[in-house]
Amino acid sequence: MQFTYHENAADQSLKIDGDLHKYLFKIRRQDSNQNLYFRNLEDNYIYEYEISNISRRDTLLNLVSKEEKIIQPHKDLHIGWCIIDTKEVEKNIALLNEIGVSKITFISCQYTQKKYKINFDKLNKLLKNSSSQCGRSNIIELEYCDSLDEFIKTYPDTYMFNFSSNNINDSKEDIKTIVIGCEGGFSDDEISKFKQDKIVGCNINAILKSQTAVVSVASIVLS
Repeated sequence: MQFTYHENAADQSLKIDGDLHKYLFKIRRQDSNQNLYFRNLEDNYIYEYEISNISRRDTLLNLVSKEEKIIQPHKDLHIGWCIIDTKEVEKNIALLNEIGVSKITFISCQYTQKKYKINFDKLNKLLKNSSSQCGRSNIIELEYCDSLDEFIKTYPDTYMFNFSSNNINDSKEDIKTIVIGCEGGFSDDEISKFKQDKIVGCNINAILKSQTAVVSVASIVLS
């Protein structure tokens, strides 16, 4: 753990209880003589606290110092991800956070199964834990979009990742926003909304699962 997330990090004093107290002192076995480091993931500071009082159920901490420490992606990448099985999203969201994706918009596309609903609270919890592990000083911004049409209208400079003779490596410096399909890919109508030079692919002959494509694209563009 590079730090611990707490929404009130920056306050002069913190009270740690509940699951976080159990994790720090029973599971991680935090040494009571060592200071703890927290972020609120809203600013760029890391906050150092010392333990002033500890009991079986809670611990009181006092702020010792703060340091501006920015650990963020060197490049912005916004992914429009047509909604897939939310279990697969949850399995891969931490990896995308570590790679350095800046923003993900979940899009209800033509082939999206309507039974899948994005649990933003759960994803944000996973992202905060991911940043605590990897040291990133923020998390991926998440949003929802009703349709690909709406997404393109809001982000007109969007690329599409699909079967194409245009290799993504040749455009990766220009890609700031890219949309990736769900299982089944894109409909002909959705593909027709993009100019050919805005559709990019890669040198893999196999059909990629949506989650594999997302991780691959993020790795290529941010490398």
